[in-house]
Amino acid sequence: MERPYVLIVSEVTIDGKLTLARGVSSKEIMKLMDDEANKYLHQIRAECDGIMVGANTVRIDNPNLTVRCVEGENPIRVIPTSTGDIPLDSNVLNTEVAPTIIAVSERAPAEKVREFEERGAKVVVAGKERIDFPLLLARLKELGINKLMVEGGSKVNWELLRNDLVDEIRLIHLPVVVGGDDVPSLTSGEGFGSLEKVKRFKIKRVFRCGNQVITEYVRF
Repeated sequence: MERPYVLIVSEVTIDGKLTLARGVSSKEIMKLMDDEANKYLHQIRAECDGIMVGANTVRIDNPNLTVRCVEGENPIRVIPTSTGDIPLDSNVLNTEVAPTIIAVSERAPAEKVREFEERGAKVVVAGKERIDFPLLLARLKELGINKLMVEGGSKVNWELLRNDLVDEIRLIHLPVVVGGDDVPSLTSGEGFGSLEKVKRFKIKRVFRCGNQVITEYVRF
């Protein structure tokens, strides 16, 4: 199946954490990003047709997922949520700002689907019990999304990586250490567990951006 080019972009700390603590918005740690790093992030948004985050990110961060700091069009926001479990007052459901696709499974309540559609979102069914990510990406391609930026969280990143759906990873390294056994990192899930199964990438570019280091990787 054809699918968009998929690019994971994330800030990470020295010790690979995405937030200050489990359940805490990543917006807190992103306050450490300076103007240069923010422009780098938003320039990527402006270059992509779609931008994806998971339902947990929507519930905790309530992001807008729009282009700021640079000139450019807002990408189509894509939210995979098997049961439609996101608040109806979420910023991503303000479709006057940017278009939104809500991806659900067949077990999503019909009433929730209707409420999403009433707010102007397009609902795509992709999977029976859970989101089928290969199927979802094929649907996104059909809808004109050729380049998809993924800003997390760790569960979405894992699903995409384990299904071999990631073409590139770009990390904004924040020069701080957070610590914590249960603080989310770039991916979650059960892990690959062996060298034979790990997903391999090669370094595309490494450079300094303000007070951050950017690393860019592409798949072998």
